[in-house]
Amino acid sequence: MSAHGQAPLHEDAAEAHHGHSNGHQAGHGTLKGYLIGFALSVILTAIPFWLVMGGVFDSKLLTAFMIMGLAVVQIVVHMVYFLHMNPRSEGGWTMMALLFTLVLVGITLAGSLWVMHHLNTNMMTMSPEMMKNMP
Repeated sequence: MSAHGQAPLHEDAAEAHHGHSNGHQAGHGTLKGYLIGFALSVILTAIPFWLVMGGVFDSKLLTAFMIMGLAVVQIVVHMVYFLHMNPRSEGGWTMMALLFTLVLVGITLAGSLWVMHHLNTNMMTMSPEMMKNMP
């Protein structure tokens, strides 16, 4: 703290390392954290592949929602284990970034499903007789 009771403009690395910090330090990864993140990423990639290739669910809609849910979980895993986002780092701003990312991913997934659904239902299917009349 400065003489006026405000946080210093520049924070020394030694102060941040020894716990004399004002809460704006970045998160640090450990080998254990990276290995956990890698293992979770591999698992969260293999499960959707298995769901589709193995035909685990009869419902394509259920399969799509399971894959989307696992995709969101994988994004959060990447953000926590590889980008080191937590509520303490950077004064809580990385948590705001996580929430913003989740909202953006939700909008993107919902929009993608909406477009794919409407392309599927609104595309004209061709019968063999229609194909005969093609130029």
